[in-house]
Amino acid sequence: MVLLKSEQKLKIGDKAPDFCLKGVDDKVYSLKDFKNEKALLVVFMCNHCPYVKAKFEVIKGIASKYKDRGLVVVGINSNESINYPDDSFENMKKAAKEKKFNFAYLYDETQETAKDYGAVCTPDPFLFDSNMKLVYHGRLDNAMSPGETATSHDMDDAVDALLKGRPISKGFLPSQGCSIKWKD
Repeated sequence: MVLLKSEQKLKIGDKAPDFCLKGVDDKVYSLKDFKNEKALLVVFMCNHCPYVKAKFEVIKGIASKYKDRGLVVVGINSNESINYPDDSFENMKKAAKEKKFNFAYLYDETQETAKDYGAVCTPDPFLFDSNMKLVYHGRLDNAMSPGETATSHDMDDAVDALLKGRPISKGFLPSQGCSIKWKD
């Protein structure tokens, strides 16, 4: 396992790169499917990484807490699945069902979406406003390793501020997790 921190390719104010990705519900999604939302949280994630597994409940909690206020959460798995079969599309479907994901979970088979966003690790979260402009890129909370307890809920704070029309006070706080497993 290679441990990485997220990097800044997209800057605050940059438009979300579009995508066309198949979800575990067999529907194909692109940014236009979320154009009427007040906020979009895109989290690059996977099934096998212990750093992501430790955040499944956090991600589900954010999706649940802010759904009625206009936030949509989208998980994207960009890992290659030949050497990491746990991250295959079929296993994504199993994970989503077993863990009761309450958000769209999409497969970036070509890995182009991860490259467009500059995602390098899992989890790697990006928060966009209603105009699909980046307002926060960074960690979900300050529990950076599995087993740690969060004392600062950075993504909750950012989402809450965005939905209340307040400025987001946090700068870039890198997330940490397993490296995205790139194809050769």
